[in-house]
Amino acid sequence: MKVLRALCWVLVLSAPAYAQQAPDRSKPPALGAPRDLALPPIVTRTLSNGLPVWIVEQHEVPVASVSLVVRSGATADPAGKFGLASLTAAMLDEGAGSRDALALADAIDFLGASIGTGAGFDASSVSLYTPVARLAEALEIMADVAIRPAFADSELERLRKERLTSLLQIKDNPPAIGAAAFPRLIYGDAHRYGTGLAGTASTVAGLTAADLRAFHAGHYQPANAHLIVVGDVRPDAAMTWLEKSFGSWKGTAAAAAPKALTPPEARARTVYLIDKPGAAQSIIRIGWSGVPRSTPDYYAIQVLNTILGGSFTSRLNTNLRETHGYAYGASSGFDMRLNAGPFVAAANVQTDKTTESLTEFFKELANIGTPVAAGELEKAKNYLALGFPADFETTQDIASKLSEQVIYNLPEGVFNEYVSKIQAVTAADVERVAKTYITPDRFAVVVVGDLKTIEAGVRKLNLGTVRVVPIDEILR
Repeated sequence: MKVLRALCWVLVLSAPAYAQQAPDRSKPPALGAPRDLALPPIVTRTLSNGLPVWIVEQHEVPVASVSLVVRSGATADPAGKFGLASLTAAMLDEGAGSRDALALADAIDFLGASIGTGAGFDASSVSLYTPVARLAEALEIMADVAIRPAFADSELERLRKERLTSLLQIKDNPPAIGAAAFPRLIYGDAHRYGTGLAGTASTVAGLTAADLRAFHAGHYQPANAHLIVVGDVRPDAAMTWLEKSFGSWKGTAAAAAPKALTPPEARARTVYLIDKPGAAQSIIRIGWSGVPRSTPDYYAIQVLNTILGGSFTSRLNTNLRETHGYAYGASSGFDMRLNAGPFVAAANVQTDKTTESLTEFFKELANIGTPVAAGELEKAKNYLALGFPADFETTQDIASKLSEQVIYNLPEGVFNEYVSKIQAVTAADVERVAKTYITPDRFAVVVVGDLKTIEAGVRKLNLGTVRVVPIDEILR
């Protein structure tokens, strides 16, 4: 992986030298020139219960990756029960079918396989990685985990204590405080995006096994799910094993459609200060609600963000790390979900350089709206295009990308045309999306640090209204 990325970066750095020359179309493309991927075809099938199946054959290594994607995640959490989707997913492999948690773990290990469960905001999943020789047996265990979890009270109490401890530990971790505070201050505590996937101490404490069973019954249904198989398999044989394991799974009710969440209204820039006495660094998070994954500006935004803060040589990282030495790193990113997730520019900076760092942040956020030089544009596009194949190196990587296609209803062939669409982004496109989505005068500014050291300097910058926020207000 490291060798591949290093090679990609060498090619990126060399790109501007030849990109400025008129192309000679009588000759084949230069070695290393970005090209669209030729991904293996997806074989589409359906189980007898209506569960869709995608199969991709990869015969280089005798392994298989199987993902069950359930199109319900934390966004489906009821009010007052934030963390329910996450805890439900975490409990799936803590005993299922006829096995308790320890017996289940032993059975998986005996096969040389691994099973993972999890939930994001838009979906939940159960994933299997196994030698193909044990695929049929492993699928039966995977089906137990996905369809027949035990939700044992003893295991729930153990996981609950672990989560409550983790939530309590956030108060001693400034970066974790910043990560929790930023979405809370943007979206508010009633909006699902305003609270982390795990929920809060109060909501986690109130969740019951009955709540988990109800969420599972309502959302883990064939009509709300998708099976993805990638590996050394033949479609007909795979369908036989899948039918045996998952074909008897019947839905009991119509799964709820994903919620449409209203983004927060834009407002004047506000600075939120959170005191962490004695902190050696100030945690800076700047941004606002961004865009959903369905945005037609997806490719232009990818290039924009690569230039701003999405790569090691981005403007933010070059400025704060390389030029000034205020931080080990600075970055930016759009968290694109079914609804508009947050855009954030971030760095953990030296306490005594907090005001200077904020000044440099806003300089770069303002400058990104001006025309981008041709060389910088080409380098960003080549960085994305040449790094893209690394997302498809293993069967697990491919299954993950196909899961993304399912969750976000992406069109057929979306990954095959990624490179050409990135290469088609123009300087005018970048300038347009920068002016549309990077609006520093309306951004929230969250700073976690030693207020006795940094507050006066931050106030003197006159970035906007300043509000001091107690940690307990963020983590309640």
